[in-house]
Amino acid sequence: MAQIQKSIFKYINDLKKNNNREWFAENKDRYEFEKEHFILFADDLLNEVKQHDHLENLNGKKSIFRIYRDVRFSKNKAPYKAHFSGSFKRATKQLRGGYYFHIEPNNSFVGGGFWGPESKDLKKMRYNIAEFEDEFRAILNNKALKKQFGELQGDQLKTAPKGIDKAHPAIDLLRYKQYILTRSFTDEEVLSPNFMQEVNSAFKAMRPFLDFMSEALTTDENGEVIV
Repeated sequence: MAQIQKSIFKYINDLKKNNNREWFAENKDRYEFEKEHFILFADDLLNEVKQHDHLENLNGKKSIFRIYRDVRFSKNKAPYKAHFSGSFKRATKQLRGGYYFHIEPNNSFVGGGFWGPESKDLKKMRYNIAEFEDEFRAILNNKALKKQFGELQGDQLKTAPKGIDKAHPAIDLLRYKQYILTRSFTDEEVLSPNFMQEVNSAFKAMRPFLDFMSEALTTDENGEVIV
């Protein structure tokens, strides 16, 4: 299986110091070299994750993000992202959420969940969490998930969501505006031969969390499929 090489960190660090079009053009061959190796990594990781989840991604090349930044509405006018990243989207309307992987010196991580749910979807998530609190807490407290991700993450309201009593026993879970799981990796861990196995194990541990949210988003209050 493909392995992340130390040269990708060297390239990204150099790009951070020279984030301009002239330097990028002069070092385009280095970029293409690192991109191709990252695609190979994404290809192999995709095949691993497909062993335990249904994904719509066809290959690694179609799973990675472009390095070019959209600077039109940003104060930061640096034209290039100083990292390599990609994501896998779960297949069919019944399977929601996805998996994200990010390689950057001193800031590599993987994650998944729901970054910016629409208000109607957030309402459904909260309803299911309130209705099936014990089940959701059991998922979050599962030994495999705890080992990989620790605590649930995401922005939260300072008070209770509209229509929910602030004394609700699940209020600590219902205040979330995002439902995210992330795990960081050191540079040494990223360069380890076991890195892909660790990432795949993290994604596998995330599956029950994604399935719970998928059911919340695709069924009605009677458990009937609505999509």
